Amino acid sequence: MKVWIPHADALPLLGELPEAVTVEVFDGGEPPSDPAGVEFWVPPSLSSDPVGMVESMPALRAVQLLSAGAEVWVPHVPEGVALCDNKGAHTEVTAEWVLAATLASVRELSFFARKQLEREWSPRTAGTLAGRTALVLGAGSIGESVARRFEACGAGVTKIARTARPGVGTLADLPEILPDVDIVVVVVPLTDATSGLVDEGFLARMKDGALLVNAARGKVVDTDALTAEVASGRLRCALDVTDPEPLPSDHPLWGLEGALITPHAGGDVEGLLERCYPPVGDQIRRLAAGEPLVNVVEHGY
Repeated sequence: MKVWIPHADALPLLGELPEAVTVEVFDGGEPPSDPAGVEFWVPPSLSSDPVGMVESMPALRAVQLLSAGAEVWVPHVPEGVALCDNKGAHTEVTAEWVLAATLASVRELSFFARKQLEREWSPRTAGTLAGRTALVLGAGSIGESVARRFEACGAGVTKIARTARPGVGTLADLPEILPDVDIVVVVVPLTDATSGLVDEGFLARMKDGALLVNAARGKVVDTDALTAEVASGRLRCALDVTDPEPLPSDHPLWGLEGALITPHAGGDVEGLLERCYPPVGDQIRRLAAGEPLVNVVEHGY
């Protein structure tokens, strides 16, 4: 079974593989061999060309992503080929970004950073996470990890998911919940149901002074509507993802005092390969043994 992965440094992280498995490194440049024989492919990145490569792989049985999001690939993976995400590999670091961005926003650290550059001592009363109320929109593994961190900081947390379960509501509950929460954290997958979910009406229902934190995908949020709300001073935002992405240098969001923006960096921390590749090795062993794969994408995620 021929396997392609994009990182040579990750070869030792796959663990022991069956003798019949051959692993080659394909980082998106010149193919190391004929792609027609590839059965298990780990694409280089979300920006890879899924159509061009998949069409050249008639023997392909599984596409294993290094990301938790799969929306780029869902329309292009042929029927009969398993599409698997890397659910769990980015849970803790993404939740860590959410906490860091939320604290930076409510404590207005960007204001103090600007004053530091100006060498100006400017005391200012900021907000706090303790005693605040937060809505976690997307109560999967990342959402649950965010909730634990917020609760440890003394915040009250309400959770929303696609399907109701004890302690977790659904999108139908949003109109009632939104006006009462101080922070809305978006960690839903991008699907047809969530694209544009945070629109003008959604934002209008948020309380004055509330903070929107988006660690999902940019297309979940209506950028123009959010920009208008933040520019007015009514809402604040902390974004790791935007629509479009990258955010153009002349976009007005960059210059707004109430906006904190990072360049899709939530998962870009030390140990990326060490987090992502041991599960990939497990998947290769499963496929070689004829066992069911895990983290198979269904219904868009």
